[in-house]
Amino acid sequence: MASAEDLAGWLRLMQTPGVGALTARQLLSAFGPPQQIFQTSHAALVRVVSATVASALLAEPGRQTQDLIARTLEWAAQTGHACLTLDDAAYPQSLLDITDPPPLLYALGNADLLGATRQLAMVGARTPTAQGERDAQAFAQAFSEAGVTIVSGLALGIDAAAHRGALAATHPRAGSTIAVLGTGCDRVYPPRHRELAHAVAERGLLLSEFPLGTAPSKGNFPRRNRLISGLSRGVLVVEAATHSGSLITARLAGEQGREVFAIPGSIHNPLAHGCHRLIREGAKLVETAQDVLEEFGWDTPLPAPDSTHSADEAAPADSPDCDILRALGYEIRDFDDLSARTGWPADRLGARLLELELHGLVARLPGGRFQRIARV
Repeated sequence: MASAEDLAGWLRLMQTPGVGALTARQLLSAFGPPQQIFQTSHAALVRVVSATVASALLAEPGRQTQDLIARTLEWAAQTGHACLTLDDAAYPQSLLDITDPPPLLYALGNADLLGATRQLAMVGARTPTAQGERDAQAFAQAFSEAGVTIVSGLALGIDAAAHRGALAATHPRAGSTIAVLGTGCDRVYPPRHRELAHAVAERGLLLSEFPLGTAPSKGNFPRRNRLISGLSRGVLVVEAATHSGSLITARLAGEQGREVFAIPGSIHNPLAHGCHRLIREGAKLVETAQDVLEEFGWDTPLPAPDSTHSADEAAPADSPDCDILRALGYEIRDFDDLSARTGWPADRLGARLLELELHGLVARLPGGRFQRIARV
């Protein structure tokens, strides 16, 4: 991590009038770290930036910038808070590979997640159908159970369902979730997601390229989307209308060389039209979480930790002693029926059903029903 002095230089650079992410990268490439930029002559600076920007770089920062620097340094010194600069070893390699990585990232939570090898973005409609929301949460939980970190944007609808699903995973080596914000890391938007944001910060990561105190702004969210796709190996679109902002994330993913996946839906559902368009344009059609896991070679089950689970819970998924498979038989049964037949509580049953799905032994059907898949 950058020292307080170095971080102050990066903050000053990014707060200089006329200096955005592109200009900052040009200056860094030409002159080195921020402290060296501020010691460069005006004549040298104007070979890269305008005379006005060169003068601003050499001027003492104003009171507002000084206050922001002081506030950010105080924030970054707290446990679980971090500011990552482009030259920081902890800066995510996945973002260094895109054309416009942000010079500065603000992180709240477990910044080690930025180095996770299994990362998948999930995006979709802000006003999804009930089925779409259930699918997003179930898929995210299944991915997380397989050690995948889910990246999304903390927005209403599919984003929130994806974060909740990832946090619901119970495997000790489960993945987690990263919420990329369109505000500063000290702001929560939408406000109704305050509790969710706190859960993500505690068990996952909140990430932003925007300075502390940045309020939600319409132009921030498309910029945020490039980081959602950039952090990930691929993007799964769950539900999206024809002009959904989720399609922007999917397009950015394609431009960044990431895989694009989409879940199809009814031709009568307007929120399926965007997914169908993506599939026509080459996105991979997804029916189960296993489809994505196999695509990336992530379908190898995570090693089971040492535990004191009961014999039933620890039995191999394909064991004839597996309570759930015995309870299912070869009939289609709903969750409540399975809970009654096994006597298992809902959280344990849900986790076990996800494990069986990942092993290809159980299929999840519409309406919260399940069916055993025969091995041939």
